[in-house]
Amino acid sequence: MSAIVTDKLRIVNCSNFISDVATGRYYIFLGLPNATYFDNSWDSNPPDPVDNTLYINSYRDTILGVKKVNSSDVVRVVRKIQWKSGKKYDMYRHDYSVYNTAPVTSATRLYDANYYVVNKDYRVYICINNGSAPSNDNAGIISTQEPLHTDLAPRKESDGYVWKYLYTLTPADVLKFDSTEYVSVPNDWTTTTNEEIARVRDNAVDGKIETILIEQQQIYNFFGTLTNVPIRGDGTGGLASITFDEESKPVLVEVTNGGAGYTFATLDLDSVLPSLTGNKAIFNVIIPPPGGHGGNVYDELGANRVLVYGRIENDPTNPDFVVGNQFSRVGIIKNIKNFGSSTFFTGSSGSGVYAARITTDSIAESLDSAMVQTTSGAKGTLVSFDSTTQVARYIQPRTNLIDTYAIGTKIVIDYNYVDTSTGIQTATGYQLSEFSPTSFTVGSSNYDIDTGFNGDTVTVGSVTYYLGQGFNGGLASPDINIKSGEIVYVDNRSSVTRASQQREDIKIILEF
Repeated sequence: MSAIVTDKLRIVNCSNFISDVATGRYYIFLGLPNATYFDNSWDSNPPDPVDNTLYINSYRDTILGVKKVNSSDVVRVVRKIQWKSGKKYDMYRHDYSVYNTAPVTSATRLYDANYYVVNKDYRVYICINNGSAPSNDNAGIISTQEPLHTDLAPRKESDGYVWKYLYTLTPADVLKFDSTEYVSVPNDWTTTTNEEIARVRDNAVDGKIETILIEQQQIYNFFGTLTNVPIRGDGTGGLASITFDEESKPVLVEVTNGGAGYTFATLDLDSVLPSLTGNKAIFNVIIPPPGGHGGNVYDELGANRVLVYGRIENDPTNPDFVVGNQFSRVGIIKNIKNFGSSTFFTGSSGSGVYAARITTDSIAESLDSAMVQTTSGAKGTLVSFDSTTQVARYIQPRTNLIDTYAIGTKIVIDYNYVDTSTGIQTATGYQLSEFSPTSFTVGSSNYDIDTGFNGDTVTVGSVTYYLGQGFNGGLASPDINIKSGEIVYVDNRSSVTRASQQREDIKIILEF
């Protein structure tokens, strides 16, 4: 049995995701501070993520911090097709398929065809007609006149193209969501009271015909323009004019009244003017999208992608993201919980690392070195150290703890962590804080923990520094439980080093 998942389901799923983001349960995360430690080719060729429980759990281990995704941080996007003079564009048609491919792109579905454009002013237009005519086998012509109008009705340009204006991107949306590959679509098209959008949307007429193509010519006893030719189908009111050349063949159809309610139609020329040969000319009445052109741009443009935006900044009052180290992984996680709690985390950002305040202002070893608790052997990986606040932050990936870890795209067994005579793990997975330690080692050096330190600020001289985590006995837990929630997106990328004055603009495309 043959079956398909329709484009409509993808568009619906896209809308459902945007609605779900409003629950406040989605977060962007940064992770993997030491990718090149195990794979020195990572930065030149980041491996594809693997989607199974083993790998997903390993991705959790290296989460450094999370940033909430708000409703204002997600937007529907479609492919960015920039208008350029001298190019040919497909036109909107309801009947592209494997049996009737788009003439310009050879697309087998509408949403893969180049039938809309973005102009230099970030206005979006749909191509109602690309100059298709019997003279060019309905393959269209080259566009030389950029559409610039904001008329409600489609406008025919001097080059023969007919463009329908849809919307203009706001400067804020351009700044936040624009990219080289995608252009944003207003999120609330069907409900907004925004005057510019509402006038386009409310002017749309469901089933109104805008374009009729001549698929096959015949000879009629007529020269000139024949008016009031009826458009027959399941709608009403449609009329068109047909222009005949000197050979008495129809060469142009112009819709004079698009009517309403059409889901199928034909141009009934022969009821007005029978052909001389007895064979009827064949016309293709182009059926508009549900709601009419401009009624619902999600269906009209095939908006089945979402752009998720996140800005990672270093907040001096709440430093949830480490600086001075790298991240090599970006992802999205939903329903993450507070550390040590069954309640959902709701903060605007949160730290995923542990921390310890030590009694000295320097650590000789480099970042990404192993931290080992002196009394128990529990291990962590040093991911940052601030000499001013004397705070060391660390993670505990399975690289340090158990007998399996990820190198590139492979899971490797390291039997150094296993007693081969008993098969029992010798390394411990406990966090440093569970032992109330007084010291740890990094390399050959020992560092004492400031066990008398409590609170979430440090005052050095006259300056107070916020730590972003609450310390008890010199130790602090993460804000979030990295073992909770559902990771719904993972992207391995070349390493990015974070600096104290740096910010990252993250743009993630999700396709449904």
